[in-house]
Amino acid sequence: MTTRIEKDSMGEMSVPVEAYYGAQTARAIHNFPISGLKPHPAFVWGTVVIKKCAAKANMSTGRLSAELGSAILTAAEEVLAGALADQFVVDPFQAGAGTSHNMNANEVLANRALELLGRQRGDFSTLHPNDHVNMAQSTNDVIPTAIRLASLEMLEPLLEQLEGLEMALTAKAEEFNHILKSGRTHLQDAVPIRMGQEFGAYAAAIRKNREGLEACIPALLELGIGGTAVGTGLNAEPAYIAAIIEELTVSTGFPLIASPDLFEAMQNMDPFLALSSALRRTAVNLGRIANDLRLLASGPRTGFDEIRLPAIQPGSSIMPGKINPSMAEMTNMVCFQVMGCDQAVLLATQAGQLELNVMMPLIAWNLTFSMEILKNCVQKFTESCIKGISANEIRCRRYLEDSLGLVTVLAPYIGYNASADIAKESIASGKSIREIVLDQELMAVDELDAIMQPEHLTEPGLPK
Repeated sequence: MTTRIEKDSMGEMSVPVEAYYGAQTARAIHNFPISGLKPHPAFVWGTVVIKKCAAKANMSTGRLSAELGSAILTAAEEVLAGALADQFVVDPFQAGAGTSHNMNANEVLANRALELLGRQRGDFSTLHPNDHVNMAQSTNDVIPTAIRLASLEMLEPLLEQLEGLEMALTAKAEEFNHILKSGRTHLQDAVPIRMGQEFGAYAAAIRKNREGLEACIPALLELGIGGTAVGTGLNAEPAYIAAIIEELTVSTGFPLIASPDLFEAMQNMDPFLALSSALRRTAVNLGRIANDLRLLASGPRTGFDEIRLPAIQPGSSIMPGKINPSMAEMTNMVCFQVMGCDQAVLLATQAGQLELNVMMPLIAWNLTFSMEILKNCVQKFTESCIKGISANEIRCRRYLEDSLGLVTVLAPYIGYNASADIAKESIASGKSIREIVLDQELMAVDELDAIMQPEHLTEPGLPK
């Protein structure tokens, strides 16, 4: 490979000639060949937006010349438009705090800006990654700000997909609301329920999870940018701090504000832990719903078979005609992964020390990865599973009529113990609850019929 030589504070480093990154990025590639993963595009976007807005803010204070600032701006705008995406290459498992990622962005923008100025890449005597692109910044305030921006950017499409799932479940609740079935608790027969009530509860759970994610937004809007290394704002003028917040608000469209305590914003990763926790709670409910659907669709001959899931692919390489609940299975796997990512964020958040949490790269990767796979999962689960569910009304009715849970309806009239005896007799004899009540002359036919009217079995009060 043809290379060029660049220098950083540690000396010379060989860099691929076609690369826009420089010596510090090359060192990170050499030092951290850990996962083969790259930073999420939203995290790169958040970082480059900061660089763009910092250049504008530094020009507004007069600290950065118009010539150099304009070149940095143009380079940043090119990257934000999709150029040079392959130049952001530092493994998420890298040196603490994210210095390597920050310098990757600084070097790419510096080298592209140099080209725009008619200079050679690596000729940092004119425009320098640290002195100009990173002016008035530190990795320690750039990275948590970039995580906030990436999170806000990725939350919107995730919330849209969750709203779509909620609407699809609500539609199924309405479609299935007339279908009576046996409820189940402890996986045993329970009192009747309408299938619409089951699906309505799923929709309500997703709505609450969506609201939980939305509740994380205010803390994400508070930025510690301008705190530089430890929160004091050293090397960043007050005018710059105000200007960059304003520029970021305009560039992103988010109603951003400066944190009232830049020291706390530097030390405390709690907003990210709250978001991760809300993602985990969403995954828990989503996985629970997927599990229920797999159970309700089990069979078709030897399982519940109360619902039918859309067939999207053959289910077996050896058993012809077998169809599996593939979308629900994929959903479970995604949910497990999100839960695991949350544990990593939890541990990384707790690992902060004194003025800085050096585990921010791990937090950034796990948050962005969780939001990405959860968004994509919810979209496919909604479109390829939920919307195509159909109900097996005949099977539901049969289970309802055979359910021991029906005996609960009788308890207010003949007592708990007598009702329990009927349940035992039903198990022993195979007779229905209705047959036993009439055989033992515990109720008249018209009274029993009035009590066991289907429309009364799934509403509050005593069936009459």
